[in-house]
Amino acid sequence: MQRWKVSHAALRRKSIRVACAPVCQFGYGAMLDRRTRQRQASAMIDLRPVSHIIGLLVVVLGLLMLLPMALDWQRGDANWRAFLESSIITTSAGALIAMSTRSDISRGLALRDSFLLTSGAWLVLPAFGTLPLLIGAPDISFTDGYFEAMSGMTTTGTTAIPALDLLPWGANLWRAMLQWLGGLGIIIVALIFLPVMKVGGMQFFRSEGFDTLGKILPRAIDISNAMLRIYVGLTVLCAVVYVTAGMTPFDAILHSLTTISTGGFSNYDASFGVYKGAPEVAATVFMILASLPFIRFVQLTQGQVRPIWQDVQVRAYLRWTAYAIAVIVIYRMARHEAAFWPTLREVSFNVVTIFSGTGYLSEDVTKWGHLAFVLLLVVGLIGGCTSSTACSVKVFRYLILFEAIKTQIKRLHSPHRILAVHYGGRPVEADVVNSVIAFFSLFILSYGLLIVALSLTGLSAETAMTAAWTAIANVGPAWGQGISPSGAIDQFPTAAKWLMIFGMYVGRLELLSVYVLLLPRFWRA
Repeated sequence: MQRWKVSHAALRRKSIRVACAPVCQFGYGAMLDRRTRQRQASAMIDLRPVSHIIGLLVVVLGLLMLLPMALDWQRGDANWRAFLESSIITTSAGALIAMSTRSDISRGLALRDSFLLTSGAWLVLPAFGTLPLLIGAPDISFTDGYFEAMSGMTTTGTTAIPALDLLPWGANLWRAMLQWLGGLGIIIVALIFLPVMKVGGMQFFRSEGFDTLGKILPRAIDISNAMLRIYVGLTVLCAVVYVTAGMTPFDAILHSLTTISTGGFSNYDASFGVYKGAPEVAATVFMILASLPFIRFVQLTQGQVRPIWQDVQVRAYLRWTAYAIAVIVIYRMARHEAAFWPTLREVSFNVVTIFSGTGYLSEDVTKWGHLAFVLLLVVGLIGGCTSSTACSVKVFRYLILFEAIKTQIKRLHSPHRILAVHYGGRPVEADVVNSVIAFFSLFILSYGLLIVALSLTGLSAETAMTAAWTAIANVGPAWGQGISPSGAIDQFPTAAKWLMIFGMYVGRLELLSVYVLLLPRFWRA
């Protein structure tokens, strides 16, 4: 009897639990749902800090539009109204973005924020930078305007405007200003954000650069200020030298903006072909300076001369440039009986302008012969030094790649030896080598796919190859059918222009920093 009572009580408790199970499960499930939603909310990317900074950059861009506005107004050109309207729209939009996304950013930017800031800024700023070209002269379509602004901000230099000689002074100045701003921005990104994001081996350059600096520049804001002073100083010096060499003051200012930024925009359809002789020599010197690591110039201002001469990539860049110039000069003089000094000046200018990614041209290089033309395409795929305004792959990555190949060959010969990749006498970590190899693989793959995609839009094989080359390497000039004598691509299909926009965008931001945004895990992390 007692046993039955115990069993009956246990049965009652079990029945109560069974009866209450749905309610308990519902309550526990709701609690789990709330916790899951809270974790997901905490894991979501807070876009306010990034949007706030981009909004402030848009405000600055809008205020800078007042400079070309003042120039056109002073010259009595009615195009000043386009810049005034664009400035009001841009400044207002940027202020609204900044105010609506104001948040506590004292914690600094996280890794994901760095990716979003660099990728977002180079998408948003060209959109506002194209407004003066849409509202006023040359009154082009949004596709052409965004192409022009993207080409400026990425310091590519390819143009979608066929008649640059007819543009108002303010419009040409604005194009040059976009390149100057893009060059300054990419230096800061290369020194602060790309190394942190470990994009293509840039983290090694960061540690190498900061170690040699010691305690001179301990903070990012100090680096930015130092870069700005060097950048402005070189621009002013370049303008003064251009005036001394025979340029008009306006042309000197405009071309100094696009020389130091290695952008290549000119206010003439003939590009730099308008100026021969001394201006070519001056441009060659300043394009080389703009292709060197700006961090070394900061050290020069601090009285440290040895680092720039001991920099491995500086020596390699100057050596490879000299090799390319020597080969083409010998090749041209062997094919044509030409005077040595004019040939040396012309070849030096055009080799340096493509090597650095500036994109000026003083003559038709396709007439120099196949060897010279192919060699120019090769140097365009090399580019200048890291921490400079130069574009393309960069000398630093090639040096790491060559050392990795050399080390691998030695391992095949002596498999039991412990060998490490060295750069400048220092061992390179495995993740740096892997990221450089990944960058090369992705660059070649992107270049090939871009050629195929451009060919599908109707471009000829030659045009598609040079258009993809100039876009993803941010070089500037292109050759082939459909390209005007001035180098403009205004006759390209709309799809081809947007493909080139994409190529310029990913090429300038080192590919990986853009492609990482396509990973779903990036947004879930």
